[in-house]
Amino acid sequence: PWNDPVSDFDLALAGESSTILIARCGDTITGSVMVGFDGHRGWVYYLASDPAHRGKGIGRELMQAAEDWLRQRGAPKIQLMVRGDNDQAQGFYRAIGYKVQDVVTIGRRLD
Repeated sequence: PWNDPVSDFDLALAGESSTILIARCGDTITGSVMVGFDGHRGWVYYLASDPAHRGKGIGRELMQAAEDWLRQRGAPKIQLMVRGDNDQAQGFYRAIGYKVQDVVTIGRRLD
């Protein structure tokens, strides 16, 4: 709830090290994902699919597109963060071959 997706979207499109990938069915946006490369590893944020189109492989396709985008930039690894109580998201990522890593994320707000 503390993230500002509009501001994050604008920042992702402002530089060459990040972008937004969009899935469409005709003129309808069915999903999106934010992807970036920090020079060390790739990161994925805000993967989403339209609830009316879920279960059709859009999330898988977007993650494949994110991986391809990162490979083209030489990223050796892809990572993402999921809240600990988001079992649905964790299940999705496990189903497409991602593994939970034994790390602790430490941070602080700068705004």
